[in-house]
Amino acid sequence: MKLISVAVPCYNSAAYMSRAIETLLTGGDNMEIIIVNDGSSDDTQKIAEEYQAKYPKIIKVINQENGGHGEAVNTGLANATGLYFKVVDSDDWVNEKALQQVIQRLKELIADGNSPDLFLANYVYEKVGAKRKKVINYRWALPREQIFTWDDIMHFKQSQNILMHSTIYRTKLLKDCGIRLPKHTFYVDNIFVYQPLPYVKTMYYMDVNLYRYFIGRSDQSVNEQVMIRRIDQQLRVTKIMIESHDLMKIKSKKLRNYMIKYLSMMMTVSSVFLIKEGSEESLAKKADLWNFLKLYDKRLYKKIRSHILGRSMNLPGKFGRRVVEVGYDIARKIYGFN
Repeated sequence: MKLISVAVPCYNSAAYMSRAIETLLTGGDNMEIIIVNDGSSDDTQKIAEEYQAKYPKIIKVINQENGGHGEAVNTGLANATGLYFKVVDSDDWVNEKALQQVIQRLKELIADGNSPDLFLANYVYEKVGAKRKKVINYRWALPREQIFTWDDIMHFKQSQNILMHSTIYRTKLLKDCGIRLPKHTFYVDNIFVYQPLPYVKTMYYMDVNLYRYFIGRSDQSVNEQVMIRRIDQQLRVTKIMIESHDLMKIKSKKLRNYMIKYLSMMMTVSSVFLIKEGSEESLAKKADLWNFLKLYDKRLYKKIRSHILGRSMNLPGKFGRRVVEVGYDIARKIYGFN
């Protein structure tokens, strides 16, 4: 059995996919690299099949009709045979030295009978034009270099959410929890990292900068104007996350609070972009989102609404909307997103 299966979703990725693949190949026979060609019209399939021919024991190529990023992840997971599963987007890459360190640590944990359900490492914003690269680590939030549970986690800063970039899940856990990402929808990485959390019993955090998250292309899904245009997809993802768990029934208080915090972030992001768009239709969609949460779980609604982010999202009138926009711009500068 392979140690790590890595899904690389590709859609018209010919110009940059090789960097992701080449960095993953440094993991050698420990890796199963699943390149999912999601209906590309450029040379993506040709490049992928050339890699498969050269590394037949490491790389497998799956060609499918276009289903979007989520469907490509679904396909990668369905075909994964490794003990662990990770997603690396085709315009991102991993640090080769950090990958070797992660592989070695996973082998040691498995040999000791302590392989965790979730392995975490840092990620780095590789932002176009940025002089300093923003590293997202989990120091002071997670115990380092040891197996731990949800009861052992500490305080997460606003910038320290666990994202798809930082996670390596046990493959069986993902399959057992029945995760299925929606087709033709952006921002599904939030569902991918959020929905499995209550199934995770043990974790391990290694303080190395593994994932390199490229950000800055004008057509990228996290570009601000693109996010505003695709706000209906953001709303769809947020509603799926709301419905995925009854958070108030989660036994671990620390896990419950973390997931409420994450959901608060999703409500905030959706609300911010609806406010920035500013039309009556968008403001009505914001009201509908908060009402959706209220109807699903009134206690959860009150908790998120009373959170500082929730309060700021619902300040009345033009003044309230201006407060949201200023706060968003400050947060963007601090955390380096968009």
